[in-house]
Amino acid sequence: MKQRAQFTTKIGILAATVGSAVGLGNIWRFPYEAGSNGGAAFIFIYIISVCVIGIPVICCEFIMGRGTHKNVHGAFNALHASSLWKYASYLNILASLMILSFYSVVAGWTLNYLSEAVTGKMTMTGEHDFSAEFGNFVASPWQPTVFTIIFLMFNHVIVARGIKKGIERISNTVMPILGVILIVLMANSLLLPKATEGLRFLFYPDFTKITPSVVLSALGQAFFSLSLGLSCLLTYSSYFNDRTPLVKNATMIATLDTIVAIISGIIIFCALFSFDGEPAAGPKLVFEILPGIFNSMPGGYFWAVLFFLLLVFASITSSISMTEISVAYFSEEYNISRKTSTRISTAIGMIFGALCSLSFGILNDFTIFGMSLFSLFDYISSNILLPLGGLIFTIFVGWIINKRFVQEQLTNNGQIARKSSKIIIFLIKYIAPIAIVVVCLSVLRVI
Repeated sequence: MKQRAQFTTKIGILAATVGSAVGLGNIWRFPYEAGSNGGAAFIFIYIISVCVIGIPVICCEFIMGRGTHKNVHGAFNALHASSLWKYASYLNILASLMILSFYSVVAGWTLNYLSEAVTGKMTMTGEHDFSAEFGNFVASPWQPTVFTIIFLMFNHVIVARGIKKGIERISNTVMPILGVILIVLMANSLLLPKATEGLRFLFYPDFTKITPSVVLSALGQAFFSLSLGLSCLLTYSSYFNDRTPLVKNATMIATLDTIVAIISGIIIFCALFSFDGEPAAGPKLVFEILPGIFNSMPGGYFWAVLFFLLLVFASITSSISMTEISVAYFSEEYNISRKTSTRISTAIGMIFGALCSLSFGILNDFTIFGMSLFSLFDYISSNILLPLGGLIFTIFVGWIINKRFVQEQLTNNGQIARKSSKIIIFLIKYIAPIAIVVVCLSVLRVI
């Protein structure tokens, strides 16, 4: 039997897993969610959400993945083969393909904006109506779809090369570059004339702005940013060696992911306040507001190129982890080659990614439950499948599988102190499920 692949170094494990979490959720979605929900008040609730839900759910996925060294379906089956729990894995696989489809559309937009930044089109002198330009671009019958397909081809090449030569190698290369770009962009934003106003918005909370809506937005952002309940980290942890400390790695991933999100907020809001932008601009913030800021900023060409290069790098490290979920499932459960499995996953992503892209243009009038295909995929996966997946993981690990197995995984068979593992188990069994149920009920408008 062919030996299963593993990450080869500690740095490779950290780069890949942090890369899986760090993506458009941090750099695109986090700033506009913070801007729309009170800035520092939102961040305060977000950090609490990461601690009480994020880290425990990551540990659940790590326990299942590293403990079985199998894909998500194989892990459920190995840990409780005689039950219906293994069918929960199909929700993860469905969610991964749905998110890959609409995520690759937004990633395609970043590729287009990077090309415009590099060619100088974004920062040419003269008046620009960036809102109209973005609207015309996404409504084009072919241009955004082409960029979506190009992005998925990049993604395909990396995943098809495997864990060591593909995912680990690109993560080791891209993540340090991403970190340097973040620091350079943050330094520039902090030197802008009204940077202190941006910092005040991000770090001085007005607790009167904490409403049920803000709390739920922060909980939802934690799920989206960390890809909780999707099984990205379960799949990656199945390639860990048995010495990898799970709680330590989960904490590092959550911490670094949050740091990247906050740095992204500093970059965007310091620039936004310096050029009298609107912090509550919503999803259009990055694609309609920031290009205008770069156009007005000294050295705007350089900063625009760096920023959209950052977005592309963040997109690819997350998309490869989403793709790996279905690739591992197809290759291991149906005994087909990795290259064929990757072709299947890429083909599915291209078909539905193209349809999601066209839902802004020629398919704009085609709706399901009043939503475009892009919005429907986003809503179902982000607001239903991810919280439901997180709930299933916490119940399965906290209440269903063998308690000794859970303890052995968290302590590496007793080699690591039990104190932190007891706290994690308590959060998994009681706190995280209750918080996730609240999210699920709010989505269904029960509360």
